[in-house]
Amino acid sequence: MTANKRRFKAEIDGRTYTIIGTASDRHMQTVTRMMNEQVAQLKKLAPDLSDTEIATLLAFNAISDQVDKQAELLKMQTDDADK
Repeated sequence: MTANKRRFKAEIDGRTYTIIGTASDRHMQTVTRMMNEQVAQLKKLAPDLSDTEIATLLAFNAISDQVDKQAELLKMQTDDADK
């Protein structure tokens, strides 16, 4: 493990995970809080979903958001280049 990577314990939906990364504790706490909020929301809206289905939907939403942000960044870079 490199010097800039740290371990962070996250409790998500009642389970504890050890995350290794370079993000700050504040970042990891924010991600953990948001994940727990989204898990709770999915469980409320669709109580019959399995843990695997919830995890799949969370991952899909996260990647969808990432694609949107990348497209937005590319558009901004293209707009800046055109000026």
